[in-house]
Amino acid sequence: MADAVKVEFDADGLVPCIAQDADTGEVLTLAYMNEESLALTESTGEIHYFSRSRQEIWKKGETSGNVQKVRQLRVDCDGDALLALVEPAGPACHTGERTCFYRDLASGGGFEPVRGEALAELERTLQARATERPEGSYTVELLENSELAAEKVLEEAEEVTRAVREESDERVANEAADVLYHLTVLLKSRDIGLDRVMEVLNGRRS
Repeated sequence: MADAVKVEFDADGLVPCIAQDADTGEVLTLAYMNEESLALTESTGEIHYFSRSRQEIWKKGETSGNVQKVRQLRVDCDGDALLALVEPAGPACHTGERTCFYRDLASGGGFEPVRGEALAELERTLQARATERPEGSYTVELLENSELAAEKVLEEAEEVTRAVREESDERVANEAADVLYHLTVLLKSRDIGLDRVMEVLNGRRS
């Protein structure tokens, strides 16, 4: 077994910690820990930070209920920065936003999701459809009829394989997106999240 890594705290006794959603990979927040808050985080399994403005330790979600359960703590190559892979119970930001990084630097407004966020955004959209049940929604129709959703997965899988044989790369990408959408809906109809699928994939690594 490898020796534990020594964390290098700065002159103020602090180390930056990035919180990242363990299921989606999305960055949630950047805060700081001191030796005591890090020890509390490790012992309780829930994120504790050190407030530089208040000069005190605070547990994430202590008042809001939006705790962050720790799945894994990682340290960078120099030992002077931490990455906490967490399960967030709610928004990470005090503004109510899901992540503290919700503004585009150039415009100050919202931003378009990047490729790595696409599946997480899709799952959130499906959850919204499942909760709100807007009338006439194709997604809601599929969520309420898992057999229809399964048929669409088979149909789209056939179309993407045909596109690979006969059509352009652009068509292949479009048909593959249709497969991913319908498969995610089918999983949602069974209350199975993509996180469970990813766990299976990780378990198959040799």
